[in-house]
Amino acid sequence: MYNANKPTDADLPSTRKLLKSTGIAVAVATGLLVTVVLPAEYGVDPTRVGSLFGLTEMGRIKVSLAAEAQAEDVAEATAAATGGSFPVATAAAPTTAGADLAAPAALRSDRTVLTLAPDQGAEIKLVMQAGATARFTWTSSGGRINYDTHADRPGTDYHGYNKGSAERVEDELTAAFTGSHGWFWRNRTGQPVTITLVTEGAYSEIKRVV
Repeated sequence: MYNANKPTDADLPSTRKLLKSTGIAVAVATGLLVTVVLPAEYGVDPTRVGSLFGLTEMGRIKVSLAAEAQAEDVAEATAAATGGSFPVATAAAPTTAGADLAAPAALRSDRTVLTLAPDQGAEIKLVMQAGATARFTWTSSGGRINYDTHADRPGTDYHGYNKGSAERVEDELTAAFTGSHGWFWRNRTGQPVTITLVTEGAYSEIKRVV
């Protein structure tokens, strides 16, 4: 009896082509996953191809920064649950109503040096009025380290300016509001590093946040 659902000889070449195309697509996707996606997104490089194009380092930076952000979120949630406060926010300069209209700070310059052990973090903040500007340069003596340039003040959320991994950064920081603005570093190099920070601009105080 004739079965209309049974493939004919004419259908077999098309089926073979479809299976071959599917196999090629799967192989290409797998190759891209191993050589591009895993190194660039997760810092995993089984073929070493990602290292040749700088993708592995980029992926490791992403993973490390994500871990830093998660740790900060956990600390903030824990502090809120226990009736405490997030360490960064408690260290910010106190503000009062109308503080954004206060007279700008006189220009000053400072050079700050700190040493970080492996996995140690540290934070330096400038107390600035809204719209004030400060030039800065920081360098690491022991290679690239993770950094997060941000601001905080009581009653406001985290305000980020820039983050990444570098050995040296030179830039200008303009305060988005009156409060504390600066840098958090984390040493993931496995060796002690010394950070030298040079600042110059309109800020009233420079302080290390514990």
